[in-house]
Amino acid sequence: MESHITAKGQIVIPSSLRRKYGIKPGTKIKIHDDGERIILKPVTDEFYRRLRGSLAGKEALKALMADRAIV
Repeated sequence: MESHITAKGQIVIPSSLRRKYGIKPGTKIKIHDDGERIILKPVTDEFYRRLRGSLAGKEALKALMADRAIV
């Protein structure tokens, strides 16, 4: 599958992929550069459901509180 970049730097995502991944007008997209490729991940309700519990047992709250501590 191919697409193109507009003069404004926008990319066209084919409609079949938009339907498959639930991408609608206004959907936020996370962009990740892994050094060799650009990865686009739609931020949908499913995205948040998959994150749920992913930081359990990793002391994420402690790290967040330490990061936000006022010095």
